[in-house]
Amino acid sequence: MQVSFPFQISSQGRSATTGQEKHIEHLIEQVLFTAPGERVNRPEFGTSLLDFVFAPAGDELMAATKFMIQGSLQQQLNHLIQVQDIHIESEDACLQITIQYLVLENQHQAVAQFKRTLNAVMP
Repeated sequence: MQVSFPFQISSQGRSATTGQEKHIEHLIEQVLFTAPGERVNRPEFGTSLLDFVFAPAGDELMAATKFMIQGSLQQQLNHLIQVQDIHIESEDACLQITIQYLVLENQHQAVAQFKRTLNAVMP
C-alpha cells in the first residue's frame, strides 16, 4: 500500500492511496524539500535546497546544487530510481526543479517537476 502525500483521508474514510508512479514522485518531493535534521530518526534525510533560493545565482552554485540533489536522491531512493538528469531554474524567490529518472522496477522513464515560491517574511 502506498499512502498518498500529503496525507489525506479517502472518500471511504481510510488513508488515501496512490499508484507507484505518483508515489515515487511524492518520495522525490519529500527528499528535495525536507531539511536535513528535520526528521528525528533520520537526520541525514533531505537536502538544504531551500537555503539556495535566495543565494546569488551562478554556474558554480547550480553545479553544487545539482550534485547535492543527485547525492540525496541516490542515497535515499537508489532502490527505486536512477536519476538521469536534473534541471534547476531559479528566479527571484521561485525555484523550479525538473528531475528525469528511470523507475528500476519496470524500466519506465519518468519526469517530475517541482516548483516552490518562497515569500519573504516581513517583520
